[in-house]
Amino acid sequence: MSGLLAKKPLQSVRSEAEGGQLRRALGPWQLTALGIGAVIGAGIFAATGEAAKTKAGPAVMVSYMLAGFVCLLAALCYAEFAAMTPVSGSAYTYAYTTLGEIFAWIIGWDLILEYAVAAAAVATAWSGYFTNFLSLFPPEWGLTVLPQINDAPVDYKDKDGRFVTTSAFVNLPAVIIVLFLTAILVKGIKESANFNALLVAIKVGAVVFVILAGMWFINPANWDPFAPYGWTGINVFGYQVHGQHTEGGTPLGMIAGAAIIFFAYIGFDAVSTQAEESKNPQRDMPIGIIGSLVICTILYIGVVIVLTGMVKYDQLHEKAAVSEAFGQVGMPWAKGLIAPAALAGLTSVILVSLLGSTRVIMSMSRDGLLPPFFSAIHSSFKTPAKGTIVIGFFVALMAGFLPLNVLLDLTNIGTLFAFAVVCGAVLVMRYTNPTAPRPFRVPGVWVIAPLGIALCLLLMLSLKPENWYRLIGWMGVGLLIYFLYGRSHSLLGKSASA
Repeated sequence: MSGLLAKKPLQSVRSEAEGGQLRRALGPWQLTALGIGAVIGAGIFAATGEAAKTKAGPAVMVSYMLAGFVCLLAALCYAEFAAMTPVSGSAYTYAYTTLGEIFAWIIGWDLILEYAVAAAAVATAWSGYFTNFLSLFPPEWGLTVLPQINDAPVDYKDKDGRFVTTSAFVNLPAVIIVLFLTAILVKGIKESANFNALLVAIKVGAVVFVILAGMWFINPANWDPFAPYGWTGINVFGYQVHGQHTEGGTPLGMIAGAAIIFFAYIGFDAVSTQAEESKNPQRDMPIGIIGSLVICTILYIGVVIVLTGMVKYDQLHEKAAVSEAFGQVGMPWAKGLIAPAALAGLTSVILVSLLGSTRVIMSMSRDGLLPPFFSAIHSSFKTPAKGTIVIGFFVALMAGFLPLNVLLDLTNIGTLFAFAVVCGAVLVMRYTNPTAPRPFRVPGVWVIAPLGIALCLLLMLSLKPENWYRLIGWMGVGLLIYFLYGRSHSLLGKSASA
């Protein structure tokens, strides 16, 4: 049991950071851009319509505020750890130094769930937006994608709880975009960051356009009723605890809306995985993590206020609310601006999600919990090239053959779980290592961290029961790998028994 709870010394972690082989090429702007690149994407361009129409109504703007507040609590905790232990492992490393090896494995495996599955989910959404973008061109140009290669071969029916086959063979555009971005990541972190910065500029420009152009079409009557589905909706494994629910047990209301659109915020924590590639991580990591989240939250709330003011909540398009809203107010030409920006936004999310996944796996491999193959650094590119290629192909397979709803279900609950662990770990570190240098400190940590844990749990309880079952199943697979390989190959375990 002692081996399972063995903690990695903080000094050892810092030594790894100082002697790392990765190229330090990222400054505060590039880190902030990476955070924005990971956050603004499928959530704002796709999830807003569904959350407003089916979960919260105009109160979805409060849902975004709540989700952003929960993320800010977690972001403060991430920032303290990232400045203390500037290595690539993110929450995995934080747990290893505070809670012990078994908890580090659990959170590391959960981060793989968050980043890799999120990349696959967004690639699937990217495919749909790419098809819609091609539809803007004249039909005689022949720019179409056959339906047989534009969808997963299976679909999951929530109502029946079973998979069914479709007429498609593979979601080929999703596979291609993942492999293309994998190649960019293999080439180098500087090239990846510069490419991401270009995409961020395009999609932030589009979001600002939506706010400035759409504000002239706001009709305050569209905000009445403000909360048609109520304010709260919580269930525990299908048992209704509070608020309105559908017949299938799915909760409704502002909190349920926050749980759904939480997907829109996923990714700011990926900045913490770039600590070893930051020029001055003690200063720049907190700026990148908190700065990107604050910018995205302000933009999100602005977009939601405009959208729900432009179009009645029950008339919003569930899949493409942003572009379709302008068509409904007599500006169909705006689709030509928003569609390519949405593609840019989704592309940058895939890029940063892939980046986060490879860096977490690299850290786990470096500790001996996964094979050394995943932490091998390319002599010229200075990137974990082999591990990046493997992860890229794994994500491409998921994007090509799994339906979007299954991928999304796994992403939200995995992220909330990771945030709750980080909030708990920062409290443990304050108790076990009170004198350790902290370039950034969470203000009021004994209030901020417990509140973050409680709110993450609240949002987790507002998700469908199936999400919990899949999380438990994923963790079961991970624990099997740990006990079959990780525990016996752990470098920390070997040094303790030597």
